[in-house]
Amino acid sequence: MITTPIIQTLPQKKLVGKSMRMSLIQNTTPQLWKSFMQQRNSIKNAVGSDLYSLQVYDELYFKQFNPKTEFTKYALTEVTNFEMIPEGMEAFTLESGLYAVFIYHGLPQNFAEAFQYIFHQWLPNSKYELDNRPHFEVLGKDYNPTSETSKEEVWIPVKNGTL
Repeated sequence: MITTPIIQTLPQKKLVGKSMRMSLIQNTTPQLWKSFMQQRNSIKNAVGSDLYSLQVYDELYFKQFNPKTEFTKYALTEVTNFEMIPEGMEAFTLESGLYAVFIYHGLPQNFAEAFQYIFHQWLPNSKYELDNRPHFEVLGKDYNPTSETSKEEVWIPVKNGTL
């Protein structure tokens, strides 16, 4: 289940974590998160306990969608600054911008239905267009990848549409 979004401006965030190139067909998300979680406690200047699953897509990714097309996925946490980046991790600055924020309830493997709703129902019927910026999910205290009651925030970058 997914909620109707709230439109909000995200302030800039400093994030630290790991990344991998992957596609929907060659999905290495479990390996990425396992690697990140093994080193997570070495991040000494983390802000809170929320985790960020972030995707950077090439500009034509959604216009010429193909499940074999690669993108970069990150496993991240927010930090106060970039002064203490653990070895094997990287800094990522998430720039400020306008986002449609959905709340998804359910198992990660059932997210395809929510994806269909966002990109094939909500977005085409909204006054917004997809913006070419990172997409991400905030995995907070209510996130549990093995529970049907799991909850995560889904942040989709948008801009005002042209009429």
